[in-house]
Parts: sequence; structure tokens; C-alpha cells
Amino acid sequence: MEIFAKRLRELRLDAGLSARQVGAGIGVAHSTIVRWEQGSGMPDALDLIALAKFFNVSTDYLCGLEN
Repeated sequence: MEIFAKRLRELRLDAGLSARQVGAGIGVAHSTIVRWEQGSGMPDALDLIALAKFFNVSTDYLCGLEN
């Protein structure tokens, strides 16, 4: 879970986006993005796919299965 949280935060910051903007982009509350970045939870499969599409990365990358 730590690698997912770290990668999500890095992708968001590299894109110059707020948690609110990412949340709006994938249809979840900004507090959900913050919680995921803090490692307090993980997205379900549909939200994981939405994040991957939003940031144009693979779900494997987000989950730490590839670099």
C-alpha cells in the first residue's frame, strides 16, 4: 500500500494538480484522494483503473508491480 500512496502523490504533484482536481477528474471526493495518499485506504478496481487512465499510467505501475 505504501508504494501506491507514494506513486499517487508523486503523479499528482508532478502534474501540478490538487487532490480536489484529481478527485473531480475520476469522480471521488478530494478527501478520498488524500486518504489514499496517506495510505489509509486503497481504491477499488474501478477507481484504480480511473486513476491509471487519468494519469496515463498502468495499474501495475500504480500498484508497484512495474517501474
